[in-house]
Amino acid sequence: MLKSMTLAATLALGVALPAQAFEPSRPVEFVVTSGPGGGTDTFARTIQMIIGKHELMKTSVIVTNKGGGSGAEGFAYTAAHAGDVHKLTFGTNNEYLLPNVAKMPYKADDLIPVAALALDEFLIWANGKSEINDAAAFIAAAKTGNMQIGGSQSKDTDQILVSMLSEATGVKFRYIPFNGGGEALTQLAGGHIDANVNNPNENRGQWEAGLVKPLCVFRTERLPKSEPVYDGKGWHDIQTCKEAGIAIDTYRMPRTVWLPAGVDDEVVTYYRDVLKKVSETPEWAEYITKTAQSGEFIAGEDFADYAEKDTKRVVEVLEREGWLVK
Repeated sequence: MLKSMTLAATLALGVALPAQAFEPSRPVEFVVTSGPGGGTDTFARTIQMIIGKHELMKTSVIVTNKGGGSGAEGFAYTAAHAGDVHKLTFGTNNEYLLPNVAKMPYKADDLIPVAALALDEFLIWANGKSEINDAAAFIAAAKTGNMQIGGSQSKDTDQILVSMLSEATGVKFRYIPFNGGGEALTQLAGGHIDANVNNPNENRGQWEAGLVKPLCVFRTERLPKSEPVYDGKGWHDIQTCKEAGIAIDTYRMPRTVWLPAGVDDEVVTYYRDVLKKVSETPEWAEYITKTAQSGEFIAGEDFADYAEKDTKRVVEVLEREGWLVK
């Protein structure tokens, strides 16, 4: 009774009450811009699991897969729900790169960046039975014939890297697009293409089985030490592509989270803080180690700077190849 009287008196006097911090009031939808089982799907579902286990949000999380158009379906879906504080979209740098290669049903600024939590590494992989055992031998062989490299989609992250590889080595590769990294891996393991440029997690199982083998990683330093994956070798035993004489220091893909435009700053802050807590859990550290990603939390101005530099680097490739949408 006393509390009610105090509140009534406060309102009567026109005294401002402190604003309540934002919290979601109903289940939050995690919109995944890939199909089930892909890298982005695993990324989102790992975060969903950690949030639930550590009770980092009071409401539940529902995962929805919308991976059509290299992820454009998911971004367009979220963009169409401007101001919706209960939708988080999970993707990569494709959010701001896709509008550069094709006319999209959304604009990059239709979504607000919340954070990037990890950086996916890229490797050159060969068939496990191939006589090629390192990147130098791979480039030498490519100079004598029509080397086929498979990847996920056209004019997307994988093909952009293959274009950079061609520019750096003077070798023309035949790029074969597939519907996702899993399909490219299947084709490589079956010997139908010569190589692919998948990330570690997508190819790990086939490496464990000896069906594919890594040649080099596009990273300034070797991957951290790990348990052996195949034939006594682990991630740290893979040489960097620069060590092999390929003039590409690094090539990475951020794992990103977005909100629709039109939400308040406190909403962005709330989800950013939740994701920061996720990144500090032992379960997240285990996920990073298992997938051989680089754990790095990027938000705010740091995220904006990263996206700007990443876009500039990629646009140079798009212009050279004639892929830049006008």
